[in-house]
Amino acid sequence: MEQTPSEYSAEEASKIAYEFRRLQDKCYLDHAGTALYGESQMSAVQTMLTGGLFCNPHTSRTMEDLIDLVRFRVLRWFNTRSADYSVVFTSGTTASLKLLAEAFDFTAAQSAAGEEPDQSSRQAGAFVYLRDSHTSVLGMRQVVRTERIGVIERSELLQSLAGSRSGWSNGKKSPLHHRGPSLLAMPAQCNFNGVKYPLELLETVSQNGLPGPYEGDAFQVCLDAASYVSTSYLDLTRHKPSFVCVSFYKIFGYPTGLGALLVRKDAERYLTGKRYFGGGTVQIAMSGTDFHVPRTRLSDRFEDGTLNFLAVASLLACMEQLERLIPPTPTRTTIERISQHAFQLAQHCYRQLQQLEHANGSKVVELYHDTAYSDGRSQGPIVNFNVLNDDGGYVGFAEVACMASNHGIYLRTGCFCNPGACQRHLRLSDDDIRRHFQAGHVCGDANDLIDGQPTGSVRVSFGYMNRLADVERLIGMISRCYIRRSVMGPLVSRKEVLARYKNYDRARLVQICLFPIKSCGPFRVVGAGKEWPLSATGLLYDREFVIVDEHGMAITQKKVATLCLIRPTINLAAKQMTLHHPDVEQDLIVDLADTDDQSDHRPADAPFRLCQTKVCQDNVQGVDCGEDAADWVSLALGVSGLRLLRQTRFHEQRTRRNRSEHQLSLNNQAQFLLINRTSVRWLSDAVDDWGDVDDDGANPPTIDSLVDRFRGNLIIETSRPLEEADWSGVTIGKRQFGVDGPCTRCQMICIDQATGKKTAEPLRTICREFGGKMRFGIYLSHAGTLSDSATLVVDASVSGVYE
Repeated sequence: MEQTPSEYSAEEASKIAYEFRRLQDKCYLDHAGTALYGESQMSAVQTMLTGGLFCNPHTSRTMEDLIDLVRFRVLRWFNTRSADYSVVFTSGTTASLKLLAEAFDFTAAQSAAGEEPDQSSRQAGAFVYLRDSHTSVLGMRQVVRTERIGVIERSELLQSLAGSRSGWSNGKKSPLHHRGPSLLAMPAQCNFNGVKYPLELLETVSQNGLPGPYEGDAFQVCLDAASYVSTSYLDLTRHKPSFVCVSFYKIFGYPTGLGALLVRKDAERYLTGKRYFGGGTVQIAMSGTDFHVPRTRLSDRFEDGTLNFLAVASLLACMEQLERLIPPTPTRTTIERISQHAFQLAQHCYRQLQQLEHANGSKVVELYHDTAYSDGRSQGPIVNFNVLNDDGGYVGFAEVACMASNHGIYLRTGCFCNPGACQRHLRLSDDDIRRHFQAGHVCGDANDLIDGQPTGSVRVSFGYMNRLADVERLIGMISRCYIRRSVMGPLVSRKEVLARYKNYDRARLVQICLFPIKSCGPFRVVGAGKEWPLSATGLLYDREFVIVDEHGMAITQKKVATLCLIRPTINLAAKQMTLHHPDVEQDLIVDLADTDDQSDHRPADAPFRLCQTKVCQDNVQGVDCGEDAADWVSLALGVSGLRLLRQTRFHEQRTRRNRSEHQLSLNNQAQFLLINRTSVRWLSDAVDDWGDVDDDGANPPTIDSLVDRFRGNLIIETSRPLEEADWSGVTIGKRQFGVDGPCTRCQMICIDQATGKKTAEPLRTICREFGGKMRFGIYLSHAGTLSDSATLVVDASVSGVYE
């Protein structure tokens, strides 16, 4: 792989690597989402906060002075001064945009001279926003106080600049003084794909306005600079928008929840529409009558309530530490050096992705770009794409994110809160967007393909802490997991697969597996004639317990892979569960006596502690199993502060969302998961390489161990693989079940359940063979009435129902 020049010296690169050694083997590629804070940065913040007294600024004049010092440093960061701009601290860019939308007066006087019609006879100006804007800009149209709201396309905005350069503004009419000021909101850099907008547009629009229906309107420009300033230098001496909105975590990673609205001094007069006041933003306010007088200084007038003063103070250390880590040179600032470094990585990534091809010559990725990544002045360090199969079909972005996570790569998927850019690049019409919504897709979900059409994409973005090795790791993951090395192509027809197998035996239930503790090992019911009771939530005792951390968050194998080494044994007659771990000498015995109404019937001195945790976005109430259980699971997993909880039965049961109502225990999606052993055998044969994530050439697992990875409840064996995917219902013995749909797999199937070791398979083969869809196994739920004595019997006949 070709090398790209480095902006940093070897010593600087070494210091940066040390700052982020906590990443270990993780690869972070979401700098556009947030920068990562450095170790020395946080140490400096801690030293500052613990080394002094930081009071409420309403109490301490010293704190007020410190905050004003930070304002000065923020302005200096953007190469301007307090004589030209005011700094209003907010909770972030979104809050800045909202504040501006609420405060901007579209009927204000156009000039300070006052030689204009009075406000009552003045027509309101227009609010115009670029279509390729963040939803925080789109939201402004809901609160601006003007009915003249419009959207401008990227091509139209760029044409206004081209027209200005070619003399378009010659002969243009002067602003119409019977209209109030207008406001254009636009990004400095698109957060979707990193294209930068020429900042000369700011002067062009301010001086010449916009063509078409807005001719004659005098525009103030609001620059959404959140994405831009994270890795680019915003020089407010050279380019002077009326308003600038920023979030500081985009630059420094910390503090979060802090941003700013920068207001050019001569534009302050347009911000007279603010109505709410609170805290110290008034000179006087009366409670018995509607009378108050706002403060004079803009920041004093707009920063309602108590400022996040500790976060503001922390900014000083953040700016200083970044400049020490990457010092400016005589010709370039710290941010300009970061910009060059990050762009070089994005350029290299773009070119490497461009070159990827399947064996048949088709492209592996579809890139969404507006530049050729030839110049960092027009392109930021963001690369946006979708992965393609060798037949040209799309691989869903959720599947790519899952595979990336399995390889320790952090990236972003979806539409990135920029529906305009997403729609333009994915070639989605308004009707397509509505159709996707009606099909159940909403922002932020994993519904990545609808009728083969992508609803979003994959985004990688680079910052000052990234290295060339990060690009290579991404390219390596895509190459290993998605490139077809032969011309066979992905699985085209299930009939072709089924034709390879003969009907040699009846379909039967070969094993029952329950997982009493979520994400831990299974208890197997094996042997012909063995049976297991059913309950209203599935198999009796299946996923009734969960291990939570010291914060009450449920832990799974995605976080602690060695959970699989906790092996349960259940004695139905004694109603006891015994937990075993190979590294713990003594087993733990857990009472399985029903928890119904325990709070009313336990002795007064017996411990009973109700706790809450979250499973698949549902709040779940559980009973703490006590100190002995907590000590045992903490010892077994080598993590302090863990607790073992059991879901309470008197608490309202969880139900599956978006489907028919069925009670759930702590299952992720459904009451049962069915896995076909024959399908697993077929999948094993399809795997090219069983090497783990870091080491190729490992021996393939046995079929039994591979079946274990799918963590199914009902393990069946049929005459042909994959036939279960066509079932709409299943009969096992005398019990009937409905099919709730396919199981979408995640990286947990890449964890060897016998050792806790992670591998790249079989996830990438599932993705490859099924055209990017990581689905294997089917979800089931009870059908019909469930009696108290209902059971399932091993070796029972299985028959699928076809629609």
